[in-house]
Amino acid sequence: MPSRTDRAVRVAVLADSDTRWKWGALTARRISPAAARNAAQNTAPNNPTGFVLRGRATPTTRQLAETAVSDTAPREVTGTEFLREVRDAAARGEGYDVIVLALVGGTVRAMLQGLADLGLDRRPVLVTGYVGVVYEKLADGLLLRHGADVVLANSRHDAERFRAVYEGVGADPGSVVEAALPFLGGAPHAPEAGRDTLVFAAQPSVPVSKAERAYVLRRLVEHARLRPDREVLLKLRSRPGEHTTHLEEFPYQKLVRDLPVPPNFRLVYGHMGEVLDRTDLLVTVSSTAALESLHRRVPTAILTDMGVREALGNHHFIGSGLLTSFDALDKGVVPTPDEEWLARQGVAAGGAYERAFDAARDRVAELLEGPELPPVAPFYTAETAGGYLPTVLARHRLDVTAPEPRESGVRRIVREAARGAYRHGVQRVAPVIRRLGEL
Repeated sequence: MPSRTDRAVRVAVLADSDTRWKWGALTARRISPAAARNAAQNTAPNNPTGFVLRGRATPTTRQLAETAVSDTAPREVTGTEFLREVRDAAARGEGYDVIVLALVGGTVRAMLQGLADLGLDRRPVLVTGYVGVVYEKLADGLLLRHGADVVLANSRHDAERFRAVYEGVGADPGSVVEAALPFLGGAPHAPEAGRDTLVFAAQPSVPVSKAERAYVLRRLVEHARLRPDREVLLKLRSRPGEHTTHLEEFPYQKLVRDLPVPPNFRLVYGHMGEVLDRTDLLVTVSSTAALESLHRRVPTAILTDMGVREALGNHHFIGSGLLTSFDALDKGVVPTPDEEWLARQGVAAGGAYERAFDAARDRVAELLEGPELPPVAPFYTAETAGGYLPTVLARHRLDVTAPEPRESGVRRIVREAARGAYRHGVQRVAPVIRRLGEL
């Protein structure tokens, strides 16, 4: 039987948010066996076939376009619709060779089950991982992802942690492959005469409380007043009414309405890489943008004003040399990163990053060229997690044998309106009800 790498490898990406679509699409390009050949021939990479799950965090067209990872927009589907697509493509002789599951842990586990239940003659190689800094739910998230053929770690630090978790519970750690965040890149920081730009990279859920978010906003505005020659930009992930990986209960756009701001302070959107092109100091609590910034050698600061806490994720940066406060920034102090810490996080200088995906690409090629893949074998089964797994699977209700609904134009319009109403309820109405309940 000819190797599947003798022809163009068909890759699909299933994501559940804009950030995971970005991670999944870029990862798919880097781990495809054709990636090395494309690089050697200086040809454009093949775009994977993209799908985004319909749900509370379904990205808008604007959010997808802002990721700038593909000229072709991914198709919006339910989990069941995606499984049907995989099944039908295989029946047509056009089956996917690799599927990248760019999803939260519980959804990964459900899709592993759904793909296994399809009973394909030759199943695809299944790849998953994390979109950024892994600072919470390490064990649960990893065990929900166990069963994929490749579980990508974004650094040597993560690879060691991932293998330790799997080994510690008696699960096979062989799927863990060290790689890197696929969206690092861009030109190294180059200061410009007369330019002084501080960018705060906001996160939807860190910090989470209104008081802490108001504090951050107030300190940014005060810093702008203190440094009138410095441009202070608050970089936001989503516009009002949009959602990303996490829900944002107290958007900065709303908090800033009643706050007088100086002319050198403003809110910005857009692609993070383009914002970093003009950044001279990146400040955040724990955003993955810090790793993008560090990779480009942009001066970077991690705030300690709300404490160094697991809930904030800034504990991940202990030992980095980057922890600092607004008081220090107001005095002009700029942290110096620890080079050994950077190397362990996969953001070391030099050409190491260009080779970061070699091992993953080799592993995928090996699986494609080898014999038929064994059945999916997750750690969480009815035997090991009988009181937990049924709840995880029930949330997704994947059933390709159920009659496929035929959606009319009217039904589609109604569904889009309902989705918009749901988002409005989550972002606008629910917080008000919660606050009223606290009176």
